[in-house]
Formats: sequence, C-alpha cells, structure tokens
Amino acid sequence: MRKNPVVKPCLKWAGGKRQLLSELTKYINQESLKKCTYYEPFIGGGALLFELQPTRAVISDKNQELINCYEVVRDSLDDLIEELRTHQEQNSADYFYEIRDLDRSPKKYKNLSKVEKAARIIYLNKTCYNGLFRVNSQRQFNVPFGRYKKPNILDEAVLRAVSKYLSKPKVKILNGDFAEAVQNAKKDDFIYFDPPYDPVSDTASFTGYDVNGFNRDEQKRLKQVFDKLTDRGCKVILSNSQTDFIMDLYKDYQDKIKVVRAARSINSKGLKRGKVDEILVLNFSV
Repeated sequence: MRKNPVVKPCLKWAGGKRQLLSELTKYINQESLKKCTYYEPFIGGGALLFELQPTRAVISDKNQELINCYEVVRDSLDDLIEELRTHQEQNSADYFYEIRDLDRSPKKYKNLSKVEKAARIIYLNKTCYNGLFRVNSQRQFNVPFGRYKKPNILDEAVLRAVSKYLSKPKVKILNGDFAEAVQNAKKDDFIYFDPPYDPVSDTASFTGYDVNGFNRDEQKRLKQVFDKLTDRGCKVILSNSQTDFIMDLYKDYQDKIKVVRAARSINSKGLKRGKVDEILVLNFSV
C-alpha cells in the first residue's frame, strides 16, 4: 500500500514519538503489517500509526477528549474545519481563556457538540504554552496561553489526509482501557504500547493528560498484558523510561531491550528539555 506523506499528527501530544520514528521503524517489518492487525492502545498523537498507515488497525485511548477528536476528524470533517476557521480568526489571550474556561462551567461544556469539543481541543493544543494537553483534578484544561504570533490552528491538508485514512473500513477507534483494546489480538498481530512513562524522579511525573494517572500498579498490569500477548504469538514493542523499576519489570526481555536517546521538547521548564534515555522493549528478535 502506498503511504500518503500528508498523513501526520494533527495534535501535539506529551511523549509524542515523532523523534523516535526512525528508531521504532527499524524493528517493524512493514511488509508483515499488510497481513496482520496493528494495535496501538495509547494512541496519543498517533505519530507511529500515521507513519506506518497500516490497512488494518485498532487504536484506543482512555482520554475521551482525544478519542472524540479523532472520531470528529473521521466523521464530521467539514463541520470541524468550519468551526476551526472561527477560532483561526482569533489570536488573543482573552479569547484563549474564554475558550479554555468553557470546561469550568459543566452546563456550558455539556451543551457543546462533539464538533465544538474537538475544535476546542485542537485550538487549545495549537495555541497553548508549548502544545501541552493537561487537565487538573477537576478535568479542566489548565495550560496557559502560548503567545504565538501565527499559530497553525487549521491545517486543512493534514486534517483531510488523516480523515481519509481513519475512514478506512478496517481502521477502528476505541475509547477505553489498554487491556480491552488488545483482547482480540491474534498470533502475528503487531502491538505498540506507549503508556505514560514511569517517572525518572519523584517530581518528574507528567500524568496531567489523564486525571486517573498511570501508577506503578498500572505498569505492572501492562506487563501482564505484554506477557499474555507474547504467549499468544503477537509481536509487541513497548516504550518507557529507563528507570530501575521498568528495567526490573521487563528483566525477562533484557536481551531484547533497546536503549534510545530521545529529545523531549515538552517540558514546562526549558532547562529540562533535551536528550534523555528511553527504552524499547521487544518480545521478538530482529
């Protein structure tokens, strides 16, 4: 299948994998993807999905706002573009905070259509500080205004290309738990897990885009699913931070762990951006 180069992430996401694509794709036989189903249960910005563009795919995430955005891009693109044009005409702090604060009023937010909610998230993502998606404990978007001179709020070419890809009959979008997303995976299917990373320090945790967090009990549960998929004959790659906890958790796969240097561009403190060690855990030999 010929890939469309315009299919690329339409949202900037914390922990996005654009900078690791060349490393990830080294371990993926793209010819074999034509014969299997690709699963990505922590879809986020979808960088690897859109790079590979598999014919059969199941993507999922617990973040309802994110999944609504993908569903709207797929199902109601023209309405979304019109709504984004309205936002594009505005680029002021006052307007930003007016849109951001819609979720401070549950009644107002509830009355927004799916299209309006999706357009709001794309607008905030393109105009907020450093492109973060972060909510507080009340599920309220809480990133400040980014003060960009010309934010690219409406990238129509990318949205149309992504919509066309997501509309393929064998591409499914789910909103739920990672274990449920892969429950139907069969032998030789390919799964990429990109969960919220284990924090490298007590103050490094960034789980604001999922108010339920993803603690070490969840990391252990993910490892159990990883093992079950391995026993089923699936091919799995998992990315995470190179912490002692994660290295010990996946010690059974230590001969298949790849250490990679990744650039982290999303951090509230500029001095903490830069190259960090991450790992890819494979359950197969390359």
